[in-house]
Amino acid sequence: MQVKSVSEFTARCEAKGIERDVSLFMLQHETIAEGDYVVVHVGYAIQKVTEADARTAWELYDQMLASDDVGMRDDA
Repeated sequence: MQVKSVSEFTARCEAKGIERDVSLFMLQHETIAEGDYVVVHVGYAIQKVTEADARTAWELYDQMLASDDVGMRDDA
């Protein structure tokens, strides 16, 4: 997710048009700023990543979802 704003140990993040408040507690020793990208798991930012890595991850997720949709149509 891309960080939109930071307030202490909470970041407002966005991905694919969805915004969430995310805890930065697990990355408290990292500098997280607006525009950074983080991997989020169950409401916690667990890793800071580059924009390129974030883009690659979303492309892979989109491919997995697309292939799952095809598989579901084939089963019907």
